[in-house]
Amino acid sequence: MENMTALIATALRKTRLYARKLWVRVVLLGLLAFVATAISQWVEIYIPTELAQSLDGGAADRLLQLIASAMLAVTIFSITVMVSVYQSSSTQWTPRVHRLIMQDRTTQNTMAVFIGAYVYALLGIILRELGIYGDDRAFVLFWMTVFVLVVIVVYLIRWVLHLQGFGQLMDTTRQVENVTRAQFKDRLARPCLGARPLTEDIPEGTRAVLAWESGYVKRIFPEALNAVAQQHDVRIYVPTSIGHFVYVNAPLLEVESIGDDPDWDTLCADIRETVHLGDLRGYEQDPRFGLIVMSEIGSKALSPGVNDPGTAIDVITRIGRILSDYKDEAACTPETLLAHLYVAPLDPADLLRDGLGAVSRNGAGTLEVQQRLQQTYRALMRHPDEGLSRAAADMARTELARALEVLTFAPDREALIASADEEVRPE
Repeated sequence: MENMTALIATALRKTRLYARKLWVRVVLLGLLAFVATAISQWVEIYIPTELAQSLDGGAADRLLQLIASAMLAVTIFSITVMVSVYQSSSTQWTPRVHRLIMQDRTTQNTMAVFIGAYVYALLGIILRELGIYGDDRAFVLFWMTVFVLVVIVVYLIRWVLHLQGFGQLMDTTRQVENVTRAQFKDRLARPCLGARPLTEDIPEGTRAVLAWESGYVKRIFPEALNAVAQQHDVRIYVPTSIGHFVYVNAPLLEVESIGDDPDWDTLCADIRETVHLGDLRGYEQDPRFGLIVMSEIGSKALSPGVNDPGTAIDVITRIGRILSDYKDEAACTPETLLAHLYVAPLDPADLLRDGLGAVSRNGAGTLEVQQRLQQTYRALMRHPDEGLSRAAADMARTELARALEVLTFAPDREALIASADEEVRPE
């Protein structure tokens, strides 16, 4: 039963992973076009003869030709817009953000509808030329084509409205914030990926599973990994967080035998199927990566070529809003189903450094940025979680000292000190 649960959970995770890819949606809509033509052929049998002959086949031909010609042009235009937005976002904000824009649902759904409608029109034209749809049996084909036209119009309107902010800075930062917050909520809904929290030292006598290639830990399928541990009668410890870079032959996991020693080669082969390494980090299961991307956007805004402290302030506010949802995973972990798996919880100090460290360094000489940073730290110092509160106080004290060394104008220094919490002010 537990193996079946792990299999289902892993399949759902992989389904969500593939659902974010554009080609998957395009293929599904293309297949739906075949289904639509088959359904119209089947329904036509049950249409009364008089009603079926009330529409001439030429009416359906004109609509099909219209869709085929229009969708080809619209699809090429949309692809041009997508490529332009991807390139500009990589250049203006950060190269890491364009992969998030590539997963934009509205864009993917619109492209899939356009290409699916084009496939439908081509298929309808081919079937008409082959004589499968005669002039006396084009009633359902005509109204099915009308329905496809309505869907196209709806998605055209959505696409036009979406283009008003697509790739713009505020829309991009909002997307990164929403994805990062969603990953935080997903992580906190299943603390430590649903495993036992690894808060103490790994027991002695464990054996390390070495990384089989150099790369980032992109994702872990915890249910499947726990099933592997249960199958081999071992406990698996995951001290390496998702998003961490490991080199080949470096320790990746630690394995503790419960009963007899497992078949080590088979165990390592099974683990490889549940832990994915890659050359790039991703947003899935990695909220720290989202914080880093937002930090890069704020840092780029503070560069001399851009000189936009307002964007940095906006990024700081968004990061503070994300971190306010933080909870100690070790404290809120319920009775777990993944009893053979131990995963290290998120460290609040790492989250603060990922999100605010670079912005603070690059904006050390900008009073407004430092004031917003100290206001954010002060708010996080009052967070109910002691770990986050303590880490925020440490960061506030360090960044205040850095900024005071850079700011030379006395009134600016006094204004910054006044915006900081009394606990971190210099004596």
